[in-house]
Amino acid sequence: MTSTSLAATLFGPEDLRMIEHPLDKLADGMVRIRFGAGGICGSDMHYFRHARTGDFVVKSPLVLGHEISGEVVEIAGSAANLKVGDRVAVNPSRWCGHCVACREGRQNLCENIYFMGSASKTPHMQGGFANYFDAVPAQCVKIPDHVSYQAAALAEPLAVCLHAVARAGNIQGKRGIIFGAGPIGLLTMLAARRAGMTDVTVADIAPAPLAFATRLGASHVENVSGGEEGLKAQAASRPYDVAFEVSGTAAGLASAIGIVRRGGVVVQIGNLPGGQIPTPSNAVMAKEIDLRGSFRFGLEFMTAVELIGTGSVDVLALVTAERPLSTAPDALRLALDRSQSVKVVLTAN
Repeated sequence: MTSTSLAATLFGPEDLRMIEHPLDKLADGMVRIRFGAGGICGSDMHYFRHARTGDFVVKSPLVLGHEISGEVVEIAGSAANLKVGDRVAVNPSRWCGHCVACREGRQNLCENIYFMGSASKTPHMQGGFANYFDAVPAQCVKIPDHVSYQAAALAEPLAVCLHAVARAGNIQGKRGIIFGAGPIGLLTMLAARRAGMTDVTVADIAPAPLAFATRLGASHVENVSGGEEGLKAQAASRPYDVAFEVSGTAAGLASAIGIVRRGGVVVQIGNLPGGQIPTPSNAVMAKEIDLRGSFRFGLEFMTAVELIGTGSVDVLALVTAERPLSTAPDALRLALDRSQSVKVVLTAN
C-alpha cells in the first residue's frame, strides 16, 4: 500500500495544485478507497474561482471533490456488507444520526454533518479528488459490476436533484420551469420528468447548454440573454406551477418568482458564490408563493445509486469530457467554459 496520496488541493482563488499528502494509518471504523472517478461540481468551480462558495470560505488548504466513487482497498475494524475489492459510490455526507434534524429524518440538515470537500467548518473537511481517501462504511454504497465509476460518481448530483424535486411536493401533471441549464438543472429536469411533471421548460443565457437540454428532452427551451418576452408569452397562455432556480443568481430568482403562477412553488437550489441573493419579497407575499430551499440531499443518495444501476436515469448523457485526476487544475478550467462543457469527470488515469 502506498504511503502518500496525490490530491487536488486548493490554496486560494485559481490556485489549485496537485500535492502529495502523507497517508496516516487508517483509523478504526474507517475504510480506505482508491479513487475511481469524480465529477466536477458547480461548487468545486466556485471554490476554484473564488476560494469560497456561498458562505463557505476557504481558510486553509482544501482538497476538493465530493462527487466520487472508487474501490475499497483497506478496512479497519468491522464494516458490515463491505469487503476489500468492493466497487462503491461514496456518499460525501457523514451524518451524526442523533441531532434534531437527523431524528426528524432531515439528515441533510444535520447539525454535526461532515461533508467531504467543504469549507463549511474549520478545520475544513477534505474531499475525494485524491488517489486515496477515507470514509466510514455507511458512506459506501456498492455498485453493480456493469456500472462504471464515472456513472457512480454522478449519484451525488442526481441525489441533489431528487431532493429538490421532492421539495416541490406533488408535481404529477404540472408545468414547470428550470432556470439554469448546467448539470444540476439538466438532472433536475430528468428527475422532474420521472416524478410526473409533464411539461418542463429550461431557461438559460447560453445557447450551448440549452441545445443540450433539448437533446435530453426539455419540452421547451428559452434563451433569456436578451429578455424574457418568450417566457412571459408562454406563462400568459399556460402558467407555470413550479419553478426551480438553479443558476444561483439574483436575476434567476427574480425571474422564477415573477414567472410562476399565483400560489405556485419556487424551489431555490442554486448557491450564489459570493454571498446572499436579494429576494423580491413583495411578489412572494402578493402572489402567496411557497419559496422553498433545497440543500444537498438525505436518503435520496441510495435512490440515485439504484436509478443509475437500473438504467432509469442516464447520468452519463451529461458528460462532455473526461480527464485524468492528475490534470485536475486544467479540468476545472475546462469545466468553467460553458461553451465547451456540460459535465467534466475526472478519472483514475
